[in-house]
Amino acid sequence: MIAPVVSPAWWDAHRTDVVLADVRWYLDGRSGRAAHEAGHLPGAVFVDLDRCLAAPPSPERGRHPLPDPEVFAAELGRLGIGDDDTVVAYDDAGGRSAARLVWLLRATGHEAALLDGGLAAYRGPLETAPVRRAPTTFTARPWPRERLADLDEVVAQAGGGAGVVLDARAPERYRGEQEPVDARAGHVPGAKNLPTQATLAEDGTFLPAAELRRRFTAAGVGAGAPVTAYCGSGVTACHSLLALELSGLGAGRLYPGSWSQYSSDPRRPVATGASPGGVVDQENCL
Repeated sequence: MIAPVVSPAWWDAHRTDVVLADVRWYLDGRSGRAAHEAGHLPGAVFVDLDRCLAAPPSPERGRHPLPDPEVFAAELGRLGIGDDDTVVAYDDAGGRSAARLVWLLRATGHEAALLDGGLAAYRGPLETAPVRRAPTTFTARPWPRERLADLDEVVAQAGGGAGVVLDARAPERYRGEQEPVDARAGHVPGAKNLPTQATLAEDGTFLPAAELRRRFTAAGVGAGAPVTAYCGSGVTACHSLLALELSGLGAGRLYPGSWSQYSSDPRRPVATGASPGGVVDQENCL
């Protein structure tokens, strides 16, 4: 299978062999589609995260539940992405949103990779003309259960089960100092914080594999040990899982509901502070 991350030079050499996907999305409400229309990499189709890569939000399932496989397949086919296509995806935030598409494709056995550095790494002129590929067939496949963790499994693993649970959010959100979008501030008790930014260099490219391994190891990840990642809504956690794969430490599981689901359940305890522990909000907790 193709590496989880490819360089701009690799993409340039394989432009005619891959489908390039622009997966820009913004937490502050800006339009990824508008950004795409204002200027995108040559040949890139726009993949709407909310339409293609997530089901409708709810407190019970989180802000970006996994899409129904049939919906995912239909949207990709409509965009001209078929079963045998290799997809290279990018955004303008180090791959944080594009990782969702790449992870979903790789988890179901398709060839897909992030473009290292994304939009900022491209040195040529951008295009504004719409990119239209002929619709094709993309076959729906169920999300592999072994690559996913539900809320109860995350609680058990973080609470002392085998392996480690990684929280990919910014440190201030993990510590409970601020929470701009979800119901409560803090983190799943026992989860370790490895922010997405900690896997990237200043220019938005991935750190070398050896440095990634060092940082994952410092967060408690061991070779062969089970790893589950979550974030605010299960999108940037996919970036952490691709970084984990790039480091050579294996594949992990995604908790799709992430903090948006967990924090919406008032029965669940919330931890704050820089390290596991400090559980608060324990009244009526499970």
